[in-house]
Amino acid sequence: MLKYRPGDDVDPLEDWPFDNPDSDYRITRGEPKTSGRIDTGGPGHATRFGIWRCTEGAFDCTEQGDELMTILSGQCRLTDHATGTTVDLKTGDSYFVRDGSRVTWDVTEEITKVFFGHKPGGY
Repeated sequence: MLKYRPGDDVDPLEDWPFDNPDSDYRITRGEPKTSGRIDTGGPGHATRFGIWRCTEGAFDCTEQGDELMTILSGQCRLTDHATGTTVDLKTGDSYFVRDGSRVTWDVTEEITKVFFGHKPGGY
């Protein structure tokens, strides 16, 4: 069983560069760096579960898959381009994003999240 709680050490993560063309990343502030790990699922699977971390900065991207996330540490502001909805997320908060949503991540304090994603047809 995998169990993550706010403030837990999430063990080593790999560099995850902003290079997925389907996500169409656009850095808009600073020089954010991302890292992560897939603990279950991944390429070819319809679901995946893992950890993601991002340093301070902001970027736009198109989300790949429906995703439920819980913030383990840090804080950010997430803006949905289609609806204009903005939500501030901090340690302990959970949020759901739909597949194909164009969003802005504005990370104001290095953030670590645990996520569960689903994409019919696979990632």
